[in-house]
Order: sequence, then structure tokens, then C-alpha cells
Amino acid sequence: MRVGWAFCGSFCTFERAMGVMRALAGSGEDIFPIFSETAYRSDTRFGLASDWIRQAEEIAGRHPWHTQQEVEPIGPKQLLDLLIIAPATGNTLAKLAHGITDTSVTMAAKSHLRNGRPLLLSVSTNDGLSGSASNIGTLMTRKNIFFVPYRQDDAAKKPASLIAEMERIPELLPEVLAGRQPQPLLL
Repeated sequence: MRVGWAFCGSFCTFERAMGVMRALAGSGEDIFPIFSETAYRSDTRFGLASDWIRQAEEIAGRHPWHTQQEVEPIGPKQLLDLLIIAPATGNTLAKLAHGITDTSVTMAAKSHLRNGRPLLLSVSTNDGLSGSASNIGTLMTRKNIFFVPYRQDDAAKKPASLIAEMERIPELLPEVLAGRQPQPLLL
């Protein structure tokens, strides 16, 4: 299976995401990494952009796409069977909910969805139960968009924050590929 794995700017989840992407590659999936422009160029306290890019290259055996021009052919050429956005930030969720395609990740999603193929979102946002809640709700009603089950990140210190259990992605794929939202959604 040809799986696109898109990284947005929730840098604190990159290590987990790389581990899950590595597991998928290890099980024989053909991985196509995609980085948002921000993820591709940002050095943070969680690591250097060049190190994340190198890890993705090692896992997938190919350089990550990181421009709109590189990802636009995903739909017309039917390059992917599944697109995963993990982590999916509040910013990316808002853009997807409102049809804004001004990043490599949102363009990849738009291009991929045009063929009726599944998009799996792994939410990672500090405002999931506040500013991003309406966007999550909107996306939940859209055909071919599915969510990795998620929970509050830290209810005491960050009561609006949501985090998906992205380690479960490999076990969720049969449901998503069959067009069903994995349950339970809220953990």
C-alpha cells in the first residue's frame, strides 16, 4: 500500500510519529513522507529540522515532499492509497475544514481527497476543545476523512488540549480503508 505521511508543526509529537511511520514501513507499506513548509524548515527545542528530514528519508527511502508543486500530482496521478496527517495541528484542521490549500499538507489532502481516497487525521492541538472544536466537528461530517481516536492531553493543566493515540494507526488501517471511522473515537 502507498501511504503518504504528512507532518505539521506539532513538533513535540515528531518522535512518536517517526516510530509509527517506521513500524508501517517495517510491515511493508510504501511510505511517502510530506512535510509542511513550517515543519521542513523549523529547528525547535524538540530537534533540528534537518534531523527529522533525515529520519523520514531513512524510513521511507525517499526525500520528503515539502512544496505544493511536489504534492499537487498526488490526486491526478493517484499516487497514494491512504494519506495520514500525523500530527494534524489546529491550524491544519482549520484550513482543511474551510477548504484552504496554502501549504504542502493541505494541498496534499485536497489532491488526495479528490479521488475519494481516505484521509486519516491524528489530532495534536492545544485548542481541540475550544477554538478547533468546530473544525473537528466539521471534518467529522466529511466523506473519506477519519480520525485516530483521541483524548484530552492534560485535563488539569491544558483542559482544551487534545492528542490522538497515533501508536494505534497500524491497527486502524483496515477500518479506515473499509470506509469506517475507528471506534471508540473519544478515549
